[in-house]
Amino acid sequence: VSNSSSITHFLLLAFADTRELQLLHFWLFLGIYLAALLGNGLIITAIACDHHLHTPMYFFLLNLSLLDLGSISTTLPKTMANSLWENRAISYWGCAAQFFLFLFFISAEYSLLTIMSYNRYVAICKPLHYGTLLGGRVCVHMAAAAWGTGFIYSLVHTANTFSIPLCQGNVLDQFFCEIPQILKLSCSDSYLREVGLIVVSFCLYFGCFVFIVVSYVQIFRAVLRIPSQQGQHKAFSTCLPHLAVVSLFISTGMFAYLKPPYISFPLLDLMVAVLYSVVPPAVNPLIYSMRNQELKDALSKLGQG
Repeated sequence: VSNSSSITHFLLLAFADTRELQLLHFWLFLGIYLAALLGNGLIITAIACDHHLHTPMYFFLLNLSLLDLGSISTTLPKTMANSLWENRAISYWGCAAQFFLFLFFISAEYSLLTIMSYNRYVAICKPLHYGTLLGGRVCVHMAAAAWGTGFIYSLVHTANTFSIPLCQGNVLDQFFCEIPQILKLSCSDSYLREVGLIVVSFCLYFGCFVFIVVSYVQIFRAVLRIPSQQGQHKAFSTCLPHLAVVSLFISTGMFAYLKPPYISFPLLDLMVAVLYSVVPPAVNPLIYSMRNQELKDALSKLGQG
């Protein structure tokens, strides 16, 4: 990856000007980060240690927690350190690494969420074929495909974005290195190639979103045929939060990446970035375990053990 500009470092967005607000930002993000570490860490440990949870659904959930840990660990520690030490700088290669890793984790996570919706669809709508359609080897291949597509996707975007000449300074209006903010620094129309790649990517990801929505429509139709009102309530209370998080993830991501670089709303951009990069990894453990009795039992066993 080469760059014709002589930039050695970038300056990330400072959340606040006063020392008190900087420390408040540090403690707030530290709390969110520790909650994400604890929640995802407990899910990973519970699934790994309890053989009753060695099923496709929990296997995908374990992968989701690993991706969540990766994505939130790529962005929050750096912005927390910057607030604590009153330093906005990130090296050129540090920015490229953060850019690559974050894109890798969130794109792999989105692929995995698509797979998880298919898993839920088969479990509810085609239960007799579940063992055939989602055997152990198939699940491993699907998870590997999610991680692999994330890796290729982020590699292409990182190589492409960091080969664009930058001549608009080195100040990024975001608390981590993301594509739209780097494109703002590009010279003339050199960023259009990367914009084209983003549009193609989001067409593919929008296709995944349509697949997720169609899967859930089929699930809801099957659930409405359940005679038990309690069964209906349980299914809806499990599926709707998942769909809400996926919708938040894709809508905020699309807003951040498809908005033309020259249109800038700093506060809105910041809020959107927090919504798609910080909120899902922190709330996913709650959403996926809150109404899951098997996972609660495994966690209580862990506590007793």
